[in-house]
Amino acid sequence: MAKENTIYLLDAYALIYRSYYAFIKNPRVNSKGFNTSAIYGFTNTVVDLLNTEDPSHIAVCFDVSGDTERHVDFAEYKANREEMPEDIRAAIPYVKQILDAFNIKTYGVEGYEADDVIGTLAKKAEQNGFTTYMMTPDKDYAQLVSENIFMLRPGRAGKKAEVWGIPEVQEKFAVERPEQVIDFLGMMGDKVDNIPGIPGVGEKRAKDLIAEFGSMENLYENTDKLKGKLKENVENNQEQAILSKKLATIILDVPVEWEPEAMLREEPNKDALRELFGELEFRTLSQRVLGEKLSVSTNAQTDLFADAGTESDSGSTESIQTIDDVDHNYQLLQGKEGVATLTDVLNDAAVFCFDTETTDLDTWKAELIGLAVSTQKHHGYYLALEGSTEEKMALLKPLQSLLAHPTKTKVAHNLKYDAAILAKYELEINGPVFDTMVAHYLINPDMRHGMDALAEAYLNYRPISIESLIGKKGKSQKSMQSVDLEKVAVYAAEDADITLQLYNLFKEGLDEHNATKLFKDLEMPLVAVLRKMEHHGIRLDVAMLKKQSEKLVEDIKALESQIYEHAGTEFLISSPKQLGEILFERLKITEKAKKTKSGQYATGEDVLTKLKDKHPIIEAILSYRQLVKLKSTYVDALPQLVNEQTGRIHTSFNQTVAATGRLSSNNPNLQNIPIRTERGREIRTAFVPSDKDHILIAADYSQVELRIIAALAKDQNMMQAFKDKTDIHAATAARVFGVSLDAVDREQRSRAKAVNFGIIYGQSAFTLADQLGIKRGEARELIDNYFAQYPAIKDFLANQKELAREQGYVETIMGRRRYLPDIHSKNAVVRGFAERNAVNAPIQGSAADIIKKAMIDIQAWLEEKQLKTKMVLQVHDELLFDVPLDEKEIITQEAAARMQNAVTLEVPLDVEVGIGQNWLEAH
Repeated sequence: MAKENTIYLLDAYALIYRSYYAFIKNPRVNSKGFNTSAIYGFTNTVVDLLNTEDPSHIAVCFDVSGDTERHVDFAEYKANREEMPEDIRAAIPYVKQILDAFNIKTYGVEGYEADDVIGTLAKKAEQNGFTTYMMTPDKDYAQLVSENIFMLRPGRAGKKAEVWGIPEVQEKFAVERPEQVIDFLGMMGDKVDNIPGIPGVGEKRAKDLIAEFGSMENLYENTDKLKGKLKENVENNQEQAILSKKLATIILDVPVEWEPEAMLREEPNKDALRELFGELEFRTLSQRVLGEKLSVSTNAQTDLFADAGTESDSGSTESIQTIDDVDHNYQLLQGKEGVATLTDVLNDAAVFCFDTETTDLDTWKAELIGLAVSTQKHHGYYLALEGSTEEKMALLKPLQSLLAHPTKTKVAHNLKYDAAILAKYELEINGPVFDTMVAHYLINPDMRHGMDALAEAYLNYRPISIESLIGKKGKSQKSMQSVDLEKVAVYAAEDADITLQLYNLFKEGLDEHNATKLFKDLEMPLVAVLRKMEHHGIRLDVAMLKKQSEKLVEDIKALESQIYEHAGTEFLISSPKQLGEILFERLKITEKAKKTKSGQYATGEDVLTKLKDKHPIIEAILSYRQLVKLKSTYVDALPQLVNEQTGRIHTSFNQTVAATGRLSSNNPNLQNIPIRTERGREIRTAFVPSDKDHILIAADYSQVELRIIAALAKDQNMMQAFKDKTDIHAATAARVFGVSLDAVDREQRSRAKAVNFGIIYGQSAFTLADQLGIKRGEARELIDNYFAQYPAIKDFLANQKELAREQGYVETIMGRRRYLPDIHSKNAVVRGFAERNAVNAPIQGSAADIIKKAMIDIQAWLEEKQLKTKMVLQVHDELLFDVPLDEKEIITQEAAARMQNAVTLEVPLDVEVGIGQNWLEAH
């Protein structure tokens, strides 16, 4: 039921910016290359508000371009503000159209900011008996809070939204009355808005002055009570301070009509929302708001091959097609006659798409219940399978020669899964293959790659949903085996048909993006390699992990006791609120305690690490957290993932997730098993060979990214250090610090290492200083000295950014492209992120390409020599092998050689090889 006489006023730009930056590392980009992050985030915020708060009245207030009264008072007001990111500028018209479609009133008054409009409306609402919630992350609004006016600060990163009333404002700002927030802001100033404030007065000093004097004016009537530099700063900057207070004051007499009937919540215009959601490809929002699947823009297909980031017409949106709108011929086949028909169809086809229908997504649990095939648009066949596994194998045997045909192209979406299923029935896929999911990943790595999403985006077609056949996920979900055969046949044949249509699009798209060679020579051969690795898996010593878990319980309890002893009381260590109070109020370990936006003390790892030397409780807390995480995330979780049939862990390798080209893994995520701490490394001792007749061998690229940047930059000094097999970090330290190689001490090497790796990721002097615990000037000097010794590296970094600006993308050594549409952004934060990617993507992406090539070469060699060794894991720059004892010598030599020779660079690739009875020993 709607809250009567309750108005929610939204600060448009504050929420739009917040939404945009929430997706900055992983932007939402639709099939036309349009960044929809800001629109999507803002719309979600509005929908959440309408659903959870159910307001009777709502309005959204925008800033209007042009100068405001504050600019008249102070020309430099907001002069430091970065240019609005182009993606936000492009998003604004859509945001306004969406608000119009929701029938939500918008305001924007020439010469005033949104906070002035909101402040004026909030006060008028209060006078007329309304309660107002101002939705914004901007703390300046706290000055408006009263008995009937509240701030609603949206949640972020999993945290719930906060409501600030008078008590919250009093606590956050250490004031008696909310209006004193104006004095607080005036005294400390605001760098973002370029409000100067009083020099030398920060947050803590401003709170102290408010507590003592109550207001700016009273402060200036009592400057005789001040001392030293503070007194001097206050007295010498009175005019600036009074101006700062005025600039921080929200104006409450904006010429805006009080019209509550215009702000009444109304039913949305579903037709308008349907059209907008279709154009923007907001599938989830369409389902959530409209209760229906969306329609997409009809020109998505023509925009497929446009360079990422280029503008295109938005296209027209029409009703999306379904199976009911398309003439199709899908046939159900059964038994030997069905196999014969299918064989005839495939014999006549140069290209065919196939898709398995199974009982489970887990290949180990799944049973094959049918095979769908398509050889031409809108045509498909579904071969239904019944009986035992052996009976199905016998029936399918005639298809083997076609699935392994040397010239016929076999197409699938997520080929790795389908191939794994068919392998269980002794059917192997060989010859030319094409995975539409992998192809689309190379064309547009930032978009989703599911078949349904791609069908809607590129074919303007919505496939039959799996839920319409078996229901939603959960206990009540049916098995495909229980669904009517005719329905399954149509569903499966349609999938094969759609995938074939996507194939015809994407094979051209690969050519347009210069990705065909990368696709054929690297990504597609890798599919088969990953499938074999997943199938073999790796043995886990569960008893070992149980012992580790028991020891962790003891150590965690011991640390708890230590922490309670240091604190002088027991408390919930896992509670950031309670921990903050213990550290900064009870123990007072620092006077400069940081607080989060919610007003709690910040107790994150980065904060506590800097305070390590302040009190012994910090070390104990950090150790406690580390052990608790190890226990829950790995030691206790890994045994649950052991396959009952094989006794091994079978991680899934993801080929289409990371835009850099890196592989990732899940169930479990083996990339993140910690190796920096002794207890973290212990977890690797539980990964063991198949049996007593096997051993594990690990082969790890040494400093591959540094070798790549040295080769790409052609920096003679760095290349020579690698050619001479000198410790690169010691060599860098010797050059940067101007000492001989044998005189380099541990600290110098550590600093040089930080710079070596930091350069790859565009590390600033500020970040380096923070990492090494040194002054910023010292860090800047370190970087300057580094570039003086490695001038070609400096030129390479600059050239990469320029190259990205010229062509809109950068490439790895194998031609993998990373499109950077934000490289021309006038907003420094957005542009800086793109510039860092311009440097990092070719390096990290090349490292990914190299190890993928090595994996393909090694697997081919193992099969050619008919060796029994299995490649079982790939983690970062390391490969792990499960090796019979009699193959130990050849694998040690040949696997390393193939890794070193995967590509030819001017810098030699170095591989370190280890052997052991467990992964830790081998590593």
